[in-house]
Amino acid sequence: MPELSRTGERVFRGIPVSTGICRGTVLVMGRNNDCIPLRSIGEDEIPGEMERLHQALVVTRQQILEVQRKVGEAMGAGDASIFDAHLLVLEDETLIEEVSRAIHQKKVSVEQAFSQVAEKYAATLGAIDDEYLRERAADMRDVTSRILNNLLGRQDNTLRNLTEACVVISYDLSPSATAQLDKKKVLGFATDIGGKTSHTAIMARALQIPAVVGLKDVSAQIRTGQYALLDGYNGLLIVNPTDQTLFEYGQLVRNKVNIEDKLRDVEDKPAVTLDGKQIVLSSNIGQARDIMAVKAAGSEGVGLFRTEYLFINRETLPTEEEQYQAYREVAAALHPHPVVIRTLDLGGDKFLTHLQVPNEMNPFLGWRAIRFCLQQTEIFRAQLRAILRASAEGNVKMMYPMICCLDELEKANELVEKYQLELEAEGIAFDRNLEIGVMIEIPSAALIAEALAKKVKFFSIGSNDLIQYTLAVDRLNERIAHLYDPAHPAILRLIQMTVEAGLRNGIWTGVCGEIASEIAMVPLLLGLGVEELSVSPPFVPRVKYLIRRTKLSEAKELADASLKLNSGVEILARAQEFAQRIAPSLFENQS
Repeated sequence: MPELSRTGERVFRGIPVSTGICRGTVLVMGRNNDCIPLRSIGEDEIPGEMERLHQALVVTRQQILEVQRKVGEAMGAGDASIFDAHLLVLEDETLIEEVSRAIHQKKVSVEQAFSQVAEKYAATLGAIDDEYLRERAADMRDVTSRILNNLLGRQDNTLRNLTEACVVISYDLSPSATAQLDKKKVLGFATDIGGKTSHTAIMARALQIPAVVGLKDVSAQIRTGQYALLDGYNGLLIVNPTDQTLFEYGQLVRNKVNIEDKLRDVEDKPAVTLDGKQIVLSSNIGQARDIMAVKAAGSEGVGLFRTEYLFINRETLPTEEEQYQAYREVAAALHPHPVVIRTLDLGGDKFLTHLQVPNEMNPFLGWRAIRFCLQQTEIFRAQLRAILRASAEGNVKMMYPMICCLDELEKANELVEKYQLELEAEGIAFDRNLEIGVMIEIPSAALIAEALAKKVKFFSIGSNDLIQYTLAVDRLNERIAHLYDPAHPAILRLIQMTVEAGLRNGIWTGVCGEIASEIAMVPLLLGLGVEELSVSPPFVPRVKYLIRRTKLSEAKELADASLKLNSGVEILARAQEFAQRIAPSLFENQS
């Protein structure tokens, strides 16, 4: 039930998934109830129904690829890649075979067969006691709705034909519908269901519109035309807000405008601490089209170029020339700032659509990243040659993901040397002083950092995997998500161990995982000796603002004190207090 905080005002509490505050007239969409016409078919009609299924799958694939293309152009490859899950549904042979069997055995239309089978799949996913897998049920229903619309000749233009700006309230919003929202007409949205890991939530953050999910039955409790305020910071939907509430939120909005002005002010300034320590603040990107976002954010180049997005969701491998052009374009556009290219990190949850890969019990512990590349040497050869050729621009660096031992590093370096000789024989230019580094993502790599440091020019800590592997925690599993602790004492000590091994051998250490953009963790990382941070472009201004308000001497005191603590909760609280003291305006919109 909603809270009645003031006369006539109703407050609904949900899960905040995209920050921001908006207010306006409500448009309630409610639950989508597809009405599938009942139709039996004869034996002679089965071939025609199978052809209709084939055509619907082809058209749906074209539509999803078009949505993905538009999202990629507007928001970058990382956000567009969420539609890979939708494309995989279309390629699910088991699903298609079961639909075909239903058509043949039950003698029902393709619409009925597909609707029944797909809903059974979605319901099974939705019942799994894992938040991430439950959210994938929404992907299944999104694709199902598209296919059924194509089979029935229907179009869903509800959100495309809005004439006035509004706050959308719905039982749910599909990722593809969210991706195509008109920001001028949709001020923000709230849904009955959903979680932080849903693709709809990811799209809302990419669009930078306020969003709250998990509001239970809010779409049934309010009606179109009511006035509401949506608080994407604290997960609140306030229907019929009072003048006092509007005044208080007006103050919050003014605070937000104030901090945005401060962030714009530091855009073109260096990321240097109050006591003069220069920090390299870079961006994470997925494709060449992300260059403009990097420049707009005030980044000092790219600290992580995720090259796998050149490989997935396509029928053929990218050629050496195609890869070279992409890498060279980024390097040339950002020169003289460095561009750190990560070699292929396929595996885990990302595989080539046309590569037949056996199912693995533990894919994140399996055939992925450098392990994959060292066995698929032709794929690795094309990429290494492309990176080497791009290095002729003079600002390219390269790093290997998921290194667990010295042997892997040495084998990879041997291949680099081999391809350098090939290019030299062919008279093709490359940077003979190309800096090569490794990602520290596995505890074993941190534990042998001293040996690795003698063979590389830099370390880049991939904190997402380092935390996952060190604590044995799947952060997307809601039953154990509370154990995913970036401030865990073990994580701090592994980072310290890596940094100190690097310093002893004259190499720098950076962080490119999510903790590099977590405001409370940034001073702590600087205090541990991290010299480079790489974050998504939208986070660059906030991190830079914080760095410029930090005294490195005080950050070191924070790190020294934290290393003596045995509780991640205590460490995080101390780090949060430190960050809030030096940059209080970054926290003003949070209750």
